[in-house]
Amino acid sequence: MSEIKTALITGGSKGIGYGVAETLIKEGIKVAITSRSKAAADEAATELNKIKEGFALGIESDVRNFESQQNAVDTVLNSWGRLDYFVANAGVGHFAPIQTLSAEQWHEMIDINLTGVFNSIKASLEALKTTKGYFISIASLAGTNFFASASGYNASKFGLVGFTQAVMLDLRNEGIKVSTIMPGSVATHFNNHEPNEKDAWKIQPEDIGQIVSDLIKMPARTLPSKIEVRPTMPK
Repeated sequence: MSEIKTALITGGSKGIGYGVAETLIKEGIKVAITSRSKAAADEAATELNKIKEGFALGIESDVRNFESQQNAVDTVLNSWGRLDYFVANAGVGHFAPIQTLSAEQWHEMIDINLTGVFNSIKASLEALKTTKGYFISIASLAGTNFFASASGYNASKFGLVGFTQAVMLDLRNEGIKVSTIMPGSVATHFNNHEPNEKDAWKIQPEDIGQIVSDLIKMPARTLPSKIEVRPTMPK
C-alpha cells in the first residue's frame, strides 16, 4: 500500500468539491474527483494536476447509482492502492413552493443529496476500514433551518444531517471518523449561479477545503462530528 494518502470527492469538477481537491493536493494528498460528465471530470483533473503532476484523477460517476460509486472506489484502489478520505459533496437544489415543486425535482434532490451519500458510504466502507479513514459529507445550514420554497431541499439536507450523524455513531468504534459540514452561502455555481465579484462576502470553496484539511488533522481521540459554517458578514 502506498504511503501517500488519497481522497475521493464526489461532484469535484467545480465549486466546493474542486476547492477541497485543490487544498488536499497542495498538502500532498492524491485526489480523485467524480462528475456525471467524463469531460468535466477530466478537464478539472487536468487543471488540478498542474498543482502536482499525477495527484489528480477524474472519474465519471453518478452518486445515484451504487454500482457507479463502487466503480469509483475501485478505480481509486486500483490506481493508488488505498482510500483514506471520502468527501461526499455532490448535491443539487430546486427551490420552489410545494404548489409547483415537481415530483421529478423532489426525487432528484432525494436521490442525489441523500441516497447518493448512502451509496457513497456503502461503496467505500471496506476501503475506509482498512485505512481507518474519514468520511465527510457536505450538507447545508438548510439541514437544520427550514425556509419557504425549499421543502424538498430541506428534506434532503435534514435527512443527510441525521443520516451522517447516525453513521458516525455506527462507525466510530471501527476507527472510521464521520463528520458533516453544513455551509451557509458559498460562492459556487450551485442553483445555476455564476460566481462573480459580488460574492466576495460569501464563504469561498477553498474555505471549505481548509475545514476538511483541519478535520483530517485532528487528533485521533477527537471528532468534530457536525460543523456549521456561516459567512462572517452576510448580506
